[in-house]
Amino acid sequence: MKRRVNFLLVAMASVLMCQAQKPIVQTCYTSDPAPMVYKDTFYVYTGHDEDGQHKEFVMNEWRVYKSADMVNWTDCGAPLSLETFKWAEWGAWASQCIERNGHFYWYVCCTSRQTHEMAIGVAVADSPTGPFVDPLGHPIVEGSGGYIDPTAFVDSHGDAYLYWGNPGLWCCKLNKDMISYDTSFEIKGKHVTKVKDGVWKFVQDEESFGGPEVLEPNTKPVDYKDLYEEGPFFYERDGKYYLMYAAGGVPEHIAYSMSKKPTGPWKYMGQVMRLQDANGNIIRSQDTWCWTNHAGVAKFKGNDYFVFHCGRLPGGSGFNRAVAIQKFSYNADGTIPEIILSQEPLESVGALNPFKRVEAETMAWSEGLKTESNKHVGVYVTDIQNGDYLQLRNVDFSRAAKTMEARVASSQHGGQIEVHLDSTDGKTIAKVEVPITGGWEDWTTVSVPVTETIIGKHDIYLVFKGRMCTKLFNFDYWQFK
Repeated sequence: MKRRVNFLLVAMASVLMCQAQKPIVQTCYTSDPAPMVYKDTFYVYTGHDEDGQHKEFVMNEWRVYKSADMVNWTDCGAPLSLETFKWAEWGAWASQCIERNGHFYWYVCCTSRQTHEMAIGVAVADSPTGPFVDPLGHPIVEGSGGYIDPTAFVDSHGDAYLYWGNPGLWCCKLNKDMISYDTSFEIKGKHVTKVKDGVWKFVQDEESFGGPEVLEPNTKPVDYKDLYEEGPFFYERDGKYYLMYAAGGVPEHIAYSMSKKPTGPWKYMGQVMRLQDANGNIIRSQDTWCWTNHAGVAKFKGNDYFVFHCGRLPGGSGFNRAVAIQKFSYNADGTIPEIILSQEPLESVGALNPFKRVEAETMAWSEGLKTESNKHVGVYVTDIQNGDYLQLRNVDFSRAAKTMEARVASSQHGGQIEVHLDSTDGKTIAKVEVPITGGWEDWTTVSVPVTETIIGKHDIYLVFKGRMCTKLFNFDYWQFK
């Protein structure tokens, strides 16, 4: 929603040039990220912008990606789609998944067939990657409009809250079952208004969110610090509550507010990520690479990470977005520094073991590839053509490898997988000849000798070769032995 408002760019106490990573997924367009850390793995739950030059959001499913080292990301597929919710009509927009007591609750928004308005739904699983089911058969909460972009959090007192909304901001308190809300929940104060039993709407003003919810039409424009727009991300840190959100109308930047209580009143704290071009240059009038943003934060292996979306893939736009991550550090007083884009990659916080099975859909970077999935092998790499490649970072050859095996399938031409050290044209240490197997899902395992003695940590590049301008083969996994 575009608002006719001028806003002041707020000077923040400190500016941090953060480490950045290119988009973590290159095999499709991803959007509206929500991070979650569970045990020793960093998960990112995303929307999926379908390929094509669209003039609207074309989104039918939600996807999951995971990493143990923050540089190599595994595509876990799309365990949730509009088909999961029989009441859903269209629009698999922003979502968030959280864990409680070993169960995973994925809160989503999509249009209801009954009301034709956006509504909030929830799906439940016993694993962070599913399978997820809709336990209700209807939305957990719905209203007359603006019910999008849910964010949920269980605080240090064991209370769970659900926030959502554009351009308004609503809140309810979840029951222990996490799939219903407490209709007796009350919030006291002038900073909220009651919508219905258990559902409250926040009053937006300059003190709490930098500006009002909406300016009345045909009124004299007023300069405000900021405006809440959409995409809230709610969390607690060191006894302080944070609400991060897309702000300023379209094009959007990221701002945040803080509170001593989970239900406010909120205090506007400033902008986290201002409008920037692809090189990190601050711009004021337009966003040249993506006109929306959606962000979240999570702590993993001692580091804090800021997750957002942009348009930094080929063909990227406001309807073809890409999820990216930057490392940052809080200021000493708990405030968030301004985050400026950098071209530097994230540092690895772990090593990849090549002597354990590695899924082909695990990659730090790729060119030209897509992923698909089926019930037999799960997610696999496809659409492989001559010259395509995938990179893996910080691969730890703790001992000399003797052989490499790859699980592949090809209907027509076959091809080769060349394994190079440290660059696409680096030393070749193995070469897999992929045969014609009889079908795209007729899988075979090919084992070949490793031709060089390699010890230590390296990046490796799997470079695909074969007949020009045609699909060569599908690729399920690989492993050194």
